[in-house]
Amino acid sequence: MNTTPLQGIKVVDFTNVQSGPSCTQLLAWLGADVVKIERPGTGDATRNELQFDPDCPSYYFLQLNSNKKSLTLDAATPDGKEILTKLIKGCDIFVENLHPGAMDKLGFGWEAVHQLNPRCIYGTIKGFPVTSKYANLKAYEPVAQVTAAAASTTGWYEGEYNIPTQSGAALGDSNTGMHLTIGLLAALQQRERTGEGCYVYQSMHNACLNLCRIKTRDQLTLDRIGYLTQFMQYPNEKFPDYVPRSGNTEGSGVLGWTYKCKGWETDPNAYAYIIFQRGAKDFELACKAFGFEDWLTNPDFNTADARDRHKQQLIDRVQAWAIDKTKFEVTDILSKAGVPVAPVLNTKEIMTDESLYDGNTLVRINQGGKVGEFVTVGVPFTMSNYQPTYGPCPTLGGNNEEVLKGLGYTDAQIAEFDKNGTTAPLANGKM
Repeated sequence: MNTTPLQGIKVVDFTNVQSGPSCTQLLAWLGADVVKIERPGTGDATRNELQFDPDCPSYYFLQLNSNKKSLTLDAATPDGKEILTKLIKGCDIFVENLHPGAMDKLGFGWEAVHQLNPRCIYGTIKGFPVTSKYANLKAYEPVAQVTAAAASTTGWYEGEYNIPTQSGAALGDSNTGMHLTIGLLAALQQRERTGEGCYVYQSMHNACLNLCRIKTRDQLTLDRIGYLTQFMQYPNEKFPDYVPRSGNTEGSGVLGWTYKCKGWETDPNAYAYIIFQRGAKDFELACKAFGFEDWLTNPDFNTADARDRHKQQLIDRVQAWAIDKTKFEVTDILSKAGVPVAPVLNTKEIMTDESLYDGNTLVRINQGGKVGEFVTVGVPFTMSNYQPTYGPCPTLGGNNEEVLKGLGYTDAQIAEFDKNGTTAPLANGKM
């Protein structure tokens, strides 16, 4: 039995950079036939961005475009419009992430595509909801984060570095691509019943805001009682009327913090994250692991509410305990007692951990040529009856002949497309 989830699903990928390509790559890894439309001569902007070698596509491009086919196409030319029209008529999903209004101007907005192919699902990524006062801002990753409460609630809460800080995770980019993927898969399921495709609109802002859900929870609590017990500012400081930055506190009601471990003076990631749970039995086990049995009868620490009121004293004592142990020793000691704990891992430590090369978490892809093998993050979930195949990324226009012949074009027509600027730059350099 063939268990490939999206076998037979055809996708026209009119996206570039990260948010759109992360979505279409996931569709490709799940078995969809994805044709990536690229600008003749230059291709996706990330091909030549942050390159490690001027003759090779960047890792930025390679990590987002595996398993796709590349068709170079200027969809503004008459022939280009005809080709794109044929692709749309035969596809299941059309995805784009151009700036607002660009696809309508080109003649391939939702209404036009729906008329061409009523079964086609149209996926679009924009910066903001259409109702937003910021709908016309040019949206980059940090723009989504700073307008969705991610930056204002991230970072240190006092001192010189008390500034809004964007997350290292691509909350506005790859996260948006995954959100759109969910919408597209839902639309495919819906089409099974209705027989008609729909318009799936995903904003970077909303994808980012969805991951800030607990911060809106905190705002509701703050509005109601005026303070947040899990924050380091409680109980000694006055809270503003908005959710402040929380440093390294854990987002829920447990008491979590990042602690320096042995070697921190030279290794900026020699830290471990340790959490005190609220339950009495969990706290007892933690105290025994630390050797802090006196806390079990100390009213300043023997209840969760008391620990909230005496955070700094608790942190100071745990810090003194952890400072002469490596982050791995801390993890080993505490995890045996059921304490939630983990070492802070840097990118090198993660990417050299062979246990993560399990066929999904981290995967090695052989691109061939000067690139050779590269590492990327695979499908983030596993399926008991399906294992993705991770293939190389396409060369720019590397599938032109295959795609165009599949649409019924002859060798002579394909050669003419190269000459008239449809699939290759014009000889005089003009597009």
